Amino acid sequence: MRAARRERSVFLGLLPWPERVQVARALRTETVGGLVLLAAAVVALVWANTPWSGAYEQIRDFHFGIPALGLDLSVGHWTADGLLAVFFLVAGIELKRELVVGELRTPATAALPVIAAVCGMAVPAALYLATTSVGGGSGAGWAVPMATDIAFALAVLAVLSTHLPSALRAFLLTLAVVDDLGAILVIAIFFTADLNPAALIGALAGLVVFYLLQRYRVHGWWWYAPLGVVIWALMYNGGVHATVAGVAMGLILRATRDPGEHASPGERTEHLLRPVSAGVAVPLFALFAAGVSVSTGALGEVFTRPEPLGVVLGLVVGKTVGIFAGTYLAARFTRARLNPDLAWADVLALAVLAGIGFTVALLIGELAFPDPADAEHIKAAVLFGSLIAAVVAALLVKRSNKIYRRLWEAETLDEDADGVPDIYQQTGHGSGQGAGGEA
Repeated sequence: MRAARRERSVFLGLLPWPERVQVARALRTETVGGLVLLAAAVVALVWANTPWSGAYEQIRDFHFGIPALGLDLSVGHWTADGLLAVFFLVAGIELKRELVVGELRTPATAALPVIAAVCGMAVPAALYLATTSVGGGSGAGWAVPMATDIAFALAVLAVLSTHLPSALRAFLLTLAVVDDLGAILVIAIFFTADLNPAALIGALAGLVVFYLLQRYRVHGWWWYAPLGVVIWALMYNGGVHATVAGVAMGLILRATRDPGEHASPGERTEHLLRPVSAGVAVPLFALFAAGVSVSTGALGEVFTRPEPLGVVLGLVVGKTVGIFAGTYLAARFTRARLNPDLAWADVLALAVLAGIGFTVALLIGELAFPDPADAEHIKAAVLFGSLIAAVVAALLVKRSNKIYRRLWEAETLDEDADGVPDIYQQTGHGSGQGAGGEA
């Protein structure tokens, strides 16, 4: 019993095998999606700065939909309000899994990543407000530098060909999950306008029906897909950002398996939608959100106007200081012992990497600054802040890659070819029977 307690107190130690299988499956898809996202962002930037930029704007601003249902949106808004609902649905499922069977299921294991993530949201927001207050700017964008883009961060790691240990990747994923929750709460509370009580009541009724279907174990996508679309449309017409509907449904989906069940509804839905989210929804949003004009004058305004400067400082400095300080203090408070194979410099590198705040930062930037001219400066700031964070993190991560490679090789070695790395059989972590099955 005392040995088990001591094992749980190791921070960034070897993950339990079932948790590692789940994390690896999620990160594999997110990494591929991150590379597609990176390509989409580059295409958007190049396209918006060529003689054909007019065609880019025409496509982005082209409207279609069903006006009678209040759904006549531009292509850009369809990607932000529609496709990102899929992204937040997957985020809701991840959060539910973490709360029920993952790192956040008990206060002892949840304390450290939650404190780190909350500090990583609070410090950037405070730094943004301090910068705009000193410079006489608008405080409307305080939430822009709060969120971490896990897909973009993983894409940077993939480009670097690093061998980051699974515990570091899992910690980054948990930070991003809590970040997503914080972002959706901010969107739901602070970025709602022209509320339509009737539509919101309808959306709430739809969520109740969704819950009852889950509660009584009703199977079949033909029940949930149409209901989900109706809930999304009602939420949009109710004045609350439609992505909130995605998170709500993700949290309702059951994350535990019934006896004899191969996968829970949450696992099945995540398995189906994560590739759509990472490979289609988020890259398309980036394609129509990241197309900003880059010029010498625009670059100068990013670092001279208080609002974009606050975003850059929030992402690069605020995220780093917030996550690192929060992690260090939480580890001291919980008496967690850092994995002896790692150093606090590795946590610092992870904190810098978390400053890549692409997707959700762009979304909040559009909501916080409805004026397209102001939004362009904020988008440019998000891009440059994320780029700076990526470059600095790359230098820090590559510096320790020899150590990471050694740890990665040790935790993946499987000499007896039984599908479970040998280190789990040596250390008593166990194979987690049935954990390797496809969800």
